[in-house]
Amino acid sequence: MLEVVLTGLRKTGHFDLEAVEMAIRTAAHQLGATVLEHLLDTPAEFEREISCPCGKRARFHQMRPKRLVTALGTVTIKRPYYLCPDCHKGISPGDIELDVEGIEYSPGVRRMMAMVGSETSFQHGREQLELLAGIEVTTKAVERQAEAIGDDIAQQEKLRNSRALQLDLPEVLGSAVPVLYIEMDGTQVPIVRQELEGRAGRIEGQPARTREVKLGCVFTQTTTDENDRPVRDEASTTYTAAIEDAGEFGRRIYTEAWERGWNRAHKKVLIADGAEWIWNIAHQHFPGAIQIVDLYHARQHLWELARSLYPNEEKAQKRWMLRQQAKLDSGKIETLVQYLRLLDTSSLELADKIRLESAYFERNAERMRYPEFQRQHLFIGSGVIEAGCRTVIGSRLKQSGMFWSLRGANAIIALRCHRISRKFEDYWHSRSRVA
Repeated sequence: MLEVVLTGLRKTGHFDLEAVEMAIRTAAHQLGATVLEHLLDTPAEFEREISCPCGKRARFHQMRPKRLVTALGTVTIKRPYYLCPDCHKGISPGDIELDVEGIEYSPGVRRMMAMVGSETSFQHGREQLELLAGIEVTTKAVERQAEAIGDDIAQQEKLRNSRALQLDLPEVLGSAVPVLYIEMDGTQVPIVRQELEGRAGRIEGQPARTREVKLGCVFTQTTTDENDRPVRDEASTTYTAAIEDAGEFGRRIYTEAWERGWNRAHKKVLIADGAEWIWNIAHQHFPGAIQIVDLYHARQHLWELARSLYPNEEKAQKRWMLRQQAKLDSGKIETLVQYLRLLDTSSLELADKIRLESAYFERNAERMRYPEFQRQHLFIGSGVIEAGCRTVIGSRLKQSGMFWSLRGANAIIALRCHRISRKFEDYWHSRSRVA
């Protein structure tokens, strides 16, 4: 390759730096692959018998070649292959040691596949690997390896969360946490049709097309800015999410909060919209936490009511909204509820909406004492989790034309949460293997 480039240079006098760069990289990879292949050569002496998982002894059968795609290129290694005369299963102990049992990709390549597969479409990820690392794999291989690693993370999380159900979580040591926040929300992702059979759609009379991902985040606050507004601690936000019922998710977010120092927090705050499943989790798993309804979500309820009261009258909507928002922002929820219940209308539909909104504000009154929360220098908005719905879930799983299996979606969700929460490297170095 280098000779071809240099010959072309001598003939044309034109120095193509990119061509030279890529040629040298290819040559370096080829040399590296040769060195790696040599390092992985099996020693001349090896055991003639080894222990079999069935409890018997497996005997040496033959030297078998194995093709491996590595970060340096494709290599072929020969390793001893053993056969158990009792259970008739074959064993290659060298594969287990190298973390390539039943897999043709090295740990380094699988790690790269997981990274690109969690970040972008599997096709684009394959192209990135080829362009940036010189590794040629199929799109399907990127999908399978990224989902396998994500599924392994998801299974480990299930085991961890089940310990929360048994009240068997380890004590997490560390310094005191001034303020610890929990935020939760849900967002829809498209699912393949065959996994939605029998499920009701979000719109009455229409088939289901999506499933809800429940997403939670935990972060801390230590300081305030020059205006006494709360400041989220840098790099303190971690995420956990899955397509699962509220009961399972409650254990999930509780475990995440516990590992982040829930028992060491001086103040514990839960911020969310008005979804009933969230407040049920709050009551069950986080008793004593300060509960706050996101101010902007509460305002949105008023805006929707304003549009119903004054359809196609933008100025009237704004005038009405300014007066009612003043009550909301000042925490005078009882006054607001009393005013709403006195609204008179001949429309049964509008009257029903007024009744529902009045009940919403009355039910959440103690969660809307915004001046008191601000005096404590607490956040009153759920912007962190709303941004998480877009960046953690939406940017990867809601791209145009994407439809997911339940297992595939949960695998990539687990993988993305680990990566964005800066947990992936710890997982990767601590795992035994990912099949």
